[in-house]
Amino acid sequence: MKAVCDIDKDKANSLANKYGAIPFYNVEELLNADLGIDVVSICSPNGLHAEHTIKALQSGFHVLCEKPLSISVSDCGDMIKTAEKFNKRLFVIKQNRFNPPVTAVKNAIEEGRLGRILSVQMSCFWNRNSDYYLNSWKGTKNLDGGTLFTQFSHFVDLLYWIVGDIKKIYALTKNLLHEDIIEFEDTGVVAVEFYNGALGTINYTVNSYEKNMEGSLTIFGEKGTVKIGGQYLNELEYQNIEGYSIGELPKGGTANNYGTYQGSMSNHDKVYDNLLDVLVNGGSITTSGYEGLKTVEIIDRVYQSAKQLNNA
Repeated sequence: MKAVCDIDKDKANSLANKYGAIPFYNVEELLNADLGIDVVSICSPNGLHAEHTIKALQSGFHVLCEKPLSISVSDCGDMIKTAEKFNKRLFVIKQNRFNPPVTAVKNAIEEGRLGRILSVQMSCFWNRNSDYYLNSWKGTKNLDGGTLFTQFSHFVDLLYWIVGDIKKIYALTKNLLHEDIIEFEDTGVVAVEFYNGALGTINYTVNSYEKNMEGSLTIFGEKGTVKIGGQYLNELEYQNIEGYSIGELPKGGTANNYGTYQGSMSNHDKVYDNLLDVLVNGGSITTSGYEGLKTVEIIDRVYQSAKQLNNA
């Protein structure tokens, strides 16, 4: 790490001191400095991802953007077009793709082990209390965007990555326990139909009492059933596949620990390994800007459907 940037000078200085980097306090100063760097990692609030990514690409840097790519489908398109215009790579962090059971199930499906996928069930039952949103951009419509963007976009990504693109979406959402705390839903129930004919559900909430309960994906195929579970899609909880068994899996990483709460699995080292493989060795990108766009498109359609059905 050569440089860090944060509008909070204390945070920028602290991180810079920890890694021997140069601190900057606004994006323009960082991008205009002659630092000999190739890649800029965007870890700012969701609603600023597009602005910061586009500026970095225009300044001649490759970009690694945290999830979600943006909270606007249109902005995602602009980010992708800018990367193409300036001949730079746009990477998106979707670290749950590297969870050992997720990778194993993805491979089994690609090998045809489960046959035709019939239906799927995604469950996202986490806890985010009032302290999580206190004095933060989180919970705001303009910078956070919604519970699916900040908490569960990784889960939506895996539905697309493992099962396929979605044809129809029907959603209901409500704010049940965070009415005076956040500007959007804390709970949602979604029914989907995939283009390949499979049906699915997404049940999500941040109202699990006191702590995270579960993050799971159950897949029913004509030749087998599997469930990836645990709190963070980190355990292979069930498998029954015709003539096949997923063997013992390597131990996955730990969940990201943010002090008072935990997030998704910490596989960022694997994301950076892929980035280096792509830029240095010409390897295949794990998650492209296009795939980041697909996640945002699906979430946007969930919210559009919920808006229509909630007002019906």
